[in-house]
Amino acid sequence: MRRCVWISAVVLALFAALVPGVSAHAAGERRAVPLPLERLFDNTAVSDDARPAAADFDGSGASLSAQDLASAGWTPGRALTVQGARLTWPDRQPGEPDNVLAAGQDVRVRGRGDALAFLVAGTAGSDVGAAGSVAYADGARSAYRLTAPDWRTGPLATKAVALPHINTPGGQLAERARLYVVTVPLVPGRQVASVRLPQATGLHVFAVAVRSPAPGWTGSWAAATGGYPTVGPWTDRTLRLVVHTSAGGPRVRLRFDNTFAAGPVRIGGATVAVQQSGAAAKAAPVRVSFGGAAGVEIPAGAQAYSDPLGFAVPADTNLLVSFHLPGTVPAAPVHRLAQQRSYVSEPGDHTADLAASAYPTVLTSWPLLTGVDVGGGPGSVVLLGDSITDGDKSTTDANRRWPNVLATRLLNQSAVPRYGVLNQGISGNRVVSDRYPGDGVSTDTAGVSALHRFDPDVLAQTSARTAVVFEGINDVRWDTTAEQVIAGLREIADRGHARGLRMLAATILPCAGEARCTAAADAERVEINAWIRGAGVYDGVLDFDAVVRDPAQPSRMLPAYDSGDHLHPGDSGLAALAQSVDLRALVP
Repeated sequence: MRRCVWISAVVLALFAALVPGVSAHAAGERRAVPLPLERLFDNTAVSDDARPAAADFDGSGASLSAQDLASAGWTPGRALTVQGARLTWPDRQPGEPDNVLAAGQDVRVRGRGDALAFLVAGTAGSDVGAAGSVAYADGARSAYRLTAPDWRTGPLATKAVALPHINTPGGQLAERARLYVVTVPLVPGRQVASVRLPQATGLHVFAVAVRSPAPGWTGSWAAATGGYPTVGPWTDRTLRLVVHTSAGGPRVRLRFDNTFAAGPVRIGGATVAVQQSGAAAKAAPVRVSFGGAAGVEIPAGAQAYSDPLGFAVPADTNLLVSFHLPGTVPAAPVHRLAQQRSYVSEPGDHTADLAASAYPTVLTSWPLLTGVDVGGGPGSVVLLGDSITDGDKSTTDANRRWPNVLATRLLNQSAVPRYGVLNQGISGNRVVSDRYPGDGVSTDTAGVSALHRFDPDVLAQTSARTAVVFEGINDVRWDTTAEQVIAGLREIADRGHARGLRMLAATILPCAGEARCTAAADAERVEINAWIRGAGVYDGVLDFDAVVRDPAQPSRMLPAYDSGDHLHPGDSGLAALAQSVDLRALVP
C-alpha cells in the first residue's frame, strides 16, 4: 500500500515549489538548515488535568492528559522502543509546545536503517496524510507517504498507546485518545541526513527516528501477541517460559513486548538457560541485563530488548527464559496457544533457580516474551499465519508445528542459508478482520488482523529476509469474500516488497467436514487459491492445498493428514507441509 517511490532531486524541487504556501526559496533554505524536531515544535498537545486550557491539540481546545500519559509510562523525555524503533517522548512539561504540525519542515535526522518511524496522530477527524521526502548524506533523495490516523477516531488495533481521557476547557471527557507509530521505507544502507515532513493539515509529529537494523543478529524464536487477557493475578511471581530455538549462536538477547497494555509492567530480573526437563535447567541460569540494569519497566505499548549476553544458544533446542514480576500483574499481553508447557513460581524471584521445585504451576501460554535473537547467522524467515502455523492440534511439548519442521530442515542442509524461522501464527487470526479489538482486557486472543499486525509482526522482526503469508481460512469460514481476502493479501505483498522482503504466499487448505467449512466457503477458498497461484503478485507460491487435499474429494484433507477436526492437520500433515517447501524459494 505504501510503496516507496524514488524520485530525483529535480522532481522533488519542483514538487516543493508547487506546494501551496512553500516557495522554492523557502524550500531551499529548509534543505540547507534542517533543525532537530524539538526546535520546530509549534503545537501544544498535553495539558495538566488542573489546567486543561493550557493546551490546544486539535484547534478546538482539546488535549491529552499529562496524568494519563504518566500512568501509561509515557513521561517527558522517556525513550520508547516501538516496532523496533527507539523514539523519545518530547521532553516538555504540560502546556509547553511538544509536537510539530507537519507543513513541509526539514528535520535533522541521522542514521542508517530500513525504515523511518514517526510518532504521530491526526486531528482532522479522519486519516490525514501526504508525501514527504528523505535526504541522504550522499545527496540522494527518496519519497515516502505518511498517513496518521485520527487521535479520537483512528483504529485501536494499530495504536501505540490509548489514553482513557481527553482534556477540554469545559471538563474531562471519558473518551479514548490514541497515539500511533507509523513506519515508512528508507533506501537500505544509506545514511539519512534529514527528513522533509509532509504538507498535511492536522498531521502532528511528536518524534521521528531511523529504525536501525540489528547487524550481527538472527531471530531464532518469536511469538505474536494475540490479546490482553486477565492472568493470575501474579504478584511477586517468576514466569519460566519454555521456547524452542531454530538457529543457534554464541550470543543471545531477549525481547519483551507490553503490547495492547494501558500501563507499564515491571520486569525485576531475567535469566536464560537450556532446559533439562520441565522447569529444571541443564546448568545454572545466566542473568541478562537491560541497559546495564538488572530489570526494566516497559511503558504501555512499548517493548524492551535485553543487553547482548555471551551465551551459547544451541539450535533446535528448548530454552528456559525466566523473568520476575515484582508487582501485581492482573492482565498481560499474551500469545495464548503455546502448545508448550511453561511454569509459574511460588512467591519470590526464582529466576536463578536450577531446580524445578519452586515452579508448581503449569502455564500454557507465552505472556510478554516475544523474541529470542542469537548472534551471527544469515537472518530469518517470518511465517505469518493462523492456527495451522501456530501448531493447533500438534503434540504438546513436541515442537511438531510445521515451522519447527521447516527449521530443522534448514539446519540439516547446506544448499541455502540456515535461516532462523520465526513463527508468527495466531490461532483464529484473519487477514482482513480484527478478532481482538486492539485495546482493553479481552477474552479473545485471536489477534488483530494480518493487515493490522503486519508491521510489528513481520517488518519489525529481527533480520527478516523472507515472509510467508499463510492465512485466509478463518476469513472465508466467517463470510469474508474472496475479493476482500485477495485485496488484503495484495496489500500485504505490496508492503513487504516496499521494505525489500521476499514475499511468498501459501494456498489455503481444504476443510470440508468442519462445521463452518460450507460449500460456499470452499468456493471462496478455491477462488483465493487460484489468485495466489496465478496472479504473480507474490515472489513464489507454497501450494499447501495440493499437498494435503484428498484427490478423490479436493475440498477435504487426506485422512492421514487430518487431526480429526477436518480443519487442522495433525503432526503428519504439518510435517508434510514443511517437507513440501522448496528451500530455494526462501532465498531473497
